[in-house]
Amino acid sequence: MRWFFYNLFFAIAYFALLPHFLLRMKKRGGYRAHFAERFGKYTPDIARRLAEKPRVWIHAVSVGEANLAGQIIRELRNRNPGFSCILSTTSSTGRAVCEKIAGPDDVLVYLPVDFPVCVRRMLSIANISAMVITETELWPNLLRSAHARKIPLLLANGRVSDHSAPGYRRLRFFFGPVLHCFDTILVQSELDRSRLLAAGGPDDRIHVSGSVKFDITPPSAAKTAAAIETLSIAGITPGTDCILLGGSTWPGEELALANAWRTLSPKFPNVRLVLVPRHFERGNELAAELSNHGFSVIRRSKPNAPIAPVGTPSSPILLVDTTGELFALYSQADIVFVGKTLDPNAGGQNMIEPASFAKPVLCGPHTENFLPVMEIFRKADAIREIASADELLPALTDLLEHPEKRIALGQRAGQTVAASRGALARTADAIAALVQP
Repeated sequence: MRWFFYNLFFAIAYFALLPHFLLRMKKRGGYRAHFAERFGKYTPDIARRLAEKPRVWIHAVSVGEANLAGQIIRELRNRNPGFSCILSTTSSTGRAVCEKIAGPDDVLVYLPVDFPVCVRRMLSIANISAMVITETELWPNLLRSAHARKIPLLLANGRVSDHSAPGYRRLRFFFGPVLHCFDTILVQSELDRSRLLAAGGPDDRIHVSGSVKFDITPPSAAKTAAAIETLSIAGITPGTDCILLGGSTWPGEELALANAWRTLSPKFPNVRLVLVPRHFERGNELAAELSNHGFSVIRRSKPNAPIAPVGTPSSPILLVDTTGELFALYSQADIVFVGKTLDPNAGGQNMIEPASFAKPVLCGPHTENFLPVMEIFRKADAIREIASADELLPALTDLLEHPEKRIALGQRAGQTVAASRGALARTADAIAALVQP
């Protein structure tokens, strides 16, 4: 009976939100391509490839999970060069990242919507040796159908946020049976394990493996060179200029960084500001907002059309409104602010990436999506947290006036990442155990 009501409410919610999805499709401009895949319908070529041989199906919701899936795939290929997978995602931005990750023998598709008919259609076509879900995205029909077909299931890098934990606990009668579909559940911390147990998860199958995100692989020399070329668009030279980079920023954070930078510029004229918003489609509105506040802006997507209002500082802000460049850009930064951490935003973005380059990292108070990671950084005094946007200027001033503090903070960050590695190997071991004959 519970699944009848789930399917009923899911259908109502889906069609109620459909106008929002269609609007986002139009805005982002990538959702329309391969749209039928969301309903388990594939071109003859994709259908043939899905069925041709057993593959591990790895699902990544969006950009962050796609990067994590890329780490897992690279590790599995290092162990077995012939490894190939089905790689699915939910968002168009996630698919753009997956296109760069997928090898020629992999099959890239959108995850089918969690209607029984769509899920069954996908599972009846694909030849799946095991299914790996990254983070914690629990689609009941998908997981129950895969379990019924005896497809081994693994949850990788699982986590439960402060926001989600009470709901999981209250609805354990619903989530418990879904969690019991998994053969193995790997979570980031003891806190995540206790929260899944409270949600009705199986005690003997939930294991703490740490965060795979610590096992990050440095960007290639080509991507590093491309990052330097991107900076050159705005006349920024690593090593000569002091690069302040706002990574995966959300509304309000870009303007806060820009205002702090403008105040700092007279005293620190070599500081240059680079903004990389989490959603590249905000490029138009963000460029207009900065321009309206008197800033000169050069957009990565339109380098030959700088926006330079009268009376702006001589140095423009570089707005990187593209995807796939942030990680390599972190390697060239001198100070990094990690976005989605200042009011009114919440949750936080990945602070491990800049820390892996031994960069001094600043963030706001809202890092709920990275609780275990933040505890590790806090214990090592390897990250600097500010309570609000008002503290951004004093924190930046302190790091610029005291280079030794900046260097020491970055060194502690790099050492913390290095000491926290190992989850990737444990995840690959668990996947290998599932697919062994």
